[in-house]
Amino acid sequence: MVMIHVRLVSPPDLTPRVLELLADDRYVFNRVLLPRGARNPDGDAIECDILAGAANTMLRGMRELNLDRLGSIVIEPVEMALSATAAKAEEQQLGARSHAPIWEEVEARIRAEGTYLPSFYVYLTVAGVIGAVGILTNSQILVVAAMVVGPEYGAITSVALGINHGSRVRIRQGLVALTAGFSLAVVVTFLFSWAIRGLGLQPRAFELGVRPVSTLIDAPNVFSVVVAALAGIVGIMSLTQARTSALLGVFISVTTIPAAADIGVSCAFSSWSQSRGSLFQLLLNIVILIVTGVLTLRFQRAVWRRIGRRGLRAGGG
Repeated sequence: MVMIHVRLVSPPDLTPRVLELLADDRYVFNRVLLPRGARNPDGDAIECDILAGAANTMLRGMRELNLDRLGSIVIEPVEMALSATAAKAEEQQLGARSHAPIWEEVEARIRAEGTYLPSFYVYLTVAGVIGAVGILTNSQILVVAAMVVGPEYGAITSVALGINHGSRVRIRQGLVALTAGFSLAVVVTFLFSWAIRGLGLQPRAFELGVRPVSTLIDAPNVFSVVVAALAGIVGIMSLTQARTSALLGVFISVTTIPAAADIGVSCAFSSWSQSRGSLFQLLLNIVILIVTGVLTLRFQRAVWRRIGRRGLRAGGG
């Protein structure tokens, strides 16, 4: 049984409507009211537990009452709940809806990843240098490590969410962060690789043109498109279902950080055609990830909305 705990602060004049909304929903349990019990914001404190599969409808109703503006809404996951009544309602009435994502929670996770602190640029730069070492030494393990360290997927999903909601501010912030972050990573990897070349520390195989790792990165093809599209789909689905293991797989399957690192390395070693190929690989992956992210978000919402309507018809409310 999956439930969420909801803590509300409601202005006293709005409380009767909030309580009516909660009372009319068969999937709301353990309602508690503490009149004038909340401070900052001041108001009535209301708590309840809601079956996760029915939370979207309830939270939408609360927003329609402007409770998020006039008071506050706090959502917490319930680690364990022992309630025969709630379990019966979930099993017999919710059906497939019991597995529906809570969209406010999904979007909160994406928004949290769309905050671009200095650490975002540090991680991106460090990942670029790790990727550069992997390219110079033909170490696929180090290239994979760079993919895991890179934080760019959070910015990509934030841009996708911004497009989905028509938020120009979120789109602009995400694109600026991606542009600045990858530019910084390219510059730092270029300086690092240029210093390696100047000191003559490049591996002999790389100097002789034996560069299998670099070749995989700077030669985008139809398979690059397929992998990026599938990664974009799985990435959004893993966010909606809170599947961190699947999300990690996305990080190590998309050629973004390695492409940025290869641009810097190739420029440092005057391999201009390779740098152009890596630039195209980078842009291709970012664009495909954003587009598939937007489409997957919209598709999932449409599917779960349809499942919800069918469930309401079948359950008679």
